[in-house]
This record gives sequence, C-alpha cells and structure tokens, in this order.
Amino acid sequence: MATTITMPQLGETVTEGTVAQWLKSVGDSVDKYEDFVEVSTDKVNAGVPSPVTGTIRELLVKEGETVATGTPIAVIEEAGAEKSAPAAPAAPAATPAPAAPAAPASSGNGASSSALSSASPAVRRLAREHHVDIRSIKGSGANGRVTADDILAAARTAVAAPPAAPAPPAGAGTARTSNYAQPIPGTTVQLTQARRIIAERMVESKRTAPHAWSMVEIDVTGAWQWRVREKDRFERETGYKLTLLPFFIRAVVQALAAFPLMNARFAAAAGSNPAGIYVHDEVNVGVAIGLPTNLVVPVIRHADKLSIKGLAIAAGELIDKARKGKLGVDDLAGGTFTVNNNGANGSWASAPIINGGQAGIVTMEAVVKKLVVRDDDTIAIRRMMNSCLSLDHRVVDGYVASGFLADLKRRLEAMGPQGEL
Repeated sequence: MATTITMPQLGETVTEGTVAQWLKSVGDSVDKYEDFVEVSTDKVNAGVPSPVTGTIRELLVKEGETVATGTPIAVIEEAGAEKSAPAAPAAPAATPAPAAPAAPASSGNGASSSALSSASPAVRRLAREHHVDIRSIKGSGANGRVTADDILAAARTAVAAPPAAPAPPAGAGTARTSNYAQPIPGTTVQLTQARRIIAERMVESKRTAPHAWSMVEIDVTGAWQWRVREKDRFERETGYKLTLLPFFIRAVVQALAAFPLMNARFAAAAGSNPAGIYVHDEVNVGVAIGLPTNLVVPVIRHADKLSIKGLAIAAGELIDKARKGKLGVDDLAGGTFTVNNNGANGSWASAPIINGGQAGIVTMEAVVKKLVVRDDDTIAIRRMMNSCLSLDHRVVDGYVASGFLADLKRRLEAMGPQGEL
C-alpha cells in the first residue's frame, strides 16, 4: 500500500513550506518516525518523520521548491504491503527526483549518507548557510554524528583557505556569492528560505498595516536595583542570567490587561463576515531574538499568568533554544503581542515593524544614567530607558496607544528593590 505524504503545516499561521533537503532518495528504505525530509518555513526548520516503515517510491517536489500546506510531496510504499499501482504523474512543476545510485553517497535531491540523515535539522541548516558539505565531515558526536561545532570548524577552515581569484568583470560570468552570516564585500548574499520569507512578511506588514509610532522615557532605577539584588541568587538557582527583560514583560502584560485593544488583531472581511477587530482572550508575548542568520520570535504563552521569576525562566529557555537552533513549531506559534530588546545592542530609539496579525510591538532601549530633575525639583542620577511602540492604526488610535505606554511607564517606575520575584 502506498502512503502519500503532504506538506505539513508547521504553525497555525503557516500556509506554505519549502523542501529544504531530501534526506532519502527514491528506492531508499525508511523507518516509521524516521525523518526523511527537512522542511523550512520563515519560522522554523523541521525534519518530517515518516508515518510508516517502507521504501521511498516517489519524491514529488524538488529541493528548494515552495508549495502550499497539504500539497503531496512524496509517496512511500509501506513495507509488507502488496505493491501498489504506479501513482498518477506529478504536475510539471513538481518533477519526481531521480533514483539514487547504489553508492554510499547520493546525488541530486536525496542524500542518503548516514552523516546527512543522522544530523539534526539545525545542524543541516547551519551546513547549508555556511556552504559546507555535511557528507564530507567526520562527525565528533556520538556514533560519528556531525555536530554544530564540526560545521563551524569546517567553515572556519574554508575561510582560512587561500582567497579565490578575483571576480570577473560584470557580464563576464556568474556573480560571486556569500552568505548572511559571513557576507563578503563585492558579492551577492544568497537568501535562505527563512530570509526570503522574512523579507516578504516585513513588506506585507508595512503595506497592509498603517504603522504609527510613539515613545516614552522611563525611570527604571528601582527595577534595576531589584534586578541587581536578585541576579546572583537567581542564576545559582536556575542557571539563567537575570536581565531587565522579565521585569519589562511583566509590566507589559499588566498594561495589556488595562488596554485590551493592544492585545488584538485586525480581521479583514471574509465572505459574509465583515471586517472587525478580534480581541485575544490569551496573552502570549513574542520575544524577538536576532540570530547571526535569522530573526525568530518565540512565544511565552499565558505570560499574564507568570511571575517575574516565571517570565525570566521562560524567556531564558526560549533564548537558549533559539541560539542552539532547537526551537520547535509550538515555541513559535500563537503570539498576540511582541517585545523587542533593542537596547541590548545599545539602541536609543527604534521603530520596529509589527509582527503580522498583531496590533503592536514595544521595545526596550538602552538603559543609560542621566541627570534627572525629579518631582520635588531635586537633581539625581537615575537609570533611564526609552520604550518605543509601533502600532497598527487600523486597530488602535493614538489615545489607546499613548494610554498603554503611560500605563507601562507607571508600572515600571513603581517597581522597587524591595520587591519579590
């Protein structure tokens, strides 16, 4: 019996996926639950496991091709079943891959070597981004598995090699290329699937959502002192560093409760349903994390139910997983509002682009010491931070947005060193 595998939906808002790499070729055997293809979206790279034990009969989509979720991508002949009649030919745009030769290393669409099939999706993605042939590397991991360190070592070796000959003049041949993590002057940076979709989503957000912007200055001296008092004990107990981020998120979710329209999205007209504003009944805060090759926004679900300590642990876990390339689909789904810590890189003010399907994104900018005239006309050195809000003007007006920022400011400034996490 033949089983047709379709493009999975890797996230509730994901409508398409790209076949990043076939891990099996036509004729290869595959075990149940064994990854046989790696699929890429703007949110995540994930291996797709086979639902049955059998043999790859057809690969219907080429590597690098993007198709809608639910589109057939492969046919697997189930082991022990009577051989099925040949499947109907695929559409011209999805030509089946040729069968692999019997040699250990495969060619074209389906690398069947153990090095490739045993490597994790994150390691395979890292290899592609650094233009490293994973099949040429002797892995240092358990049972010879290729690790991220092996890929980076191979990439460093390639960079240290003698430079290539100068690029030919324009029009004289193929343009030189490089990658996003290691851009080279005079070359074209090739877009990965994730970067291509990020670009499309950013353009779509700016085109469909009329962005407006506002900023407040916040005295975070009390919150800063609270963090300093707790940070050593927190790190001993949890293994994570205590930053100002969870204090900020806590104030954000409280301000969202006071201004629920900020935790909403614009719902376009569909069929007989008129356009409207959907107010979420959950507070799921996305945390924007910049990586060398990508931007991801993992989500702290039910953030309004967590204490500052709980938020710190949740954020620490997500940041750690993001840096190790281990974020799953569930980690990236369901965000209703986004926080961006631009201040980590010294930014003083910024105007972020709203994450699609949300009403706003708010930033933490750099914390700086300033001379401040206080309410009693005394002058003091205080730790001050700007917070910038980009908002979808279809959902909220300036009155609501400025009220949200004022409430956020009030809550952060009320935090003191005597608080409990």
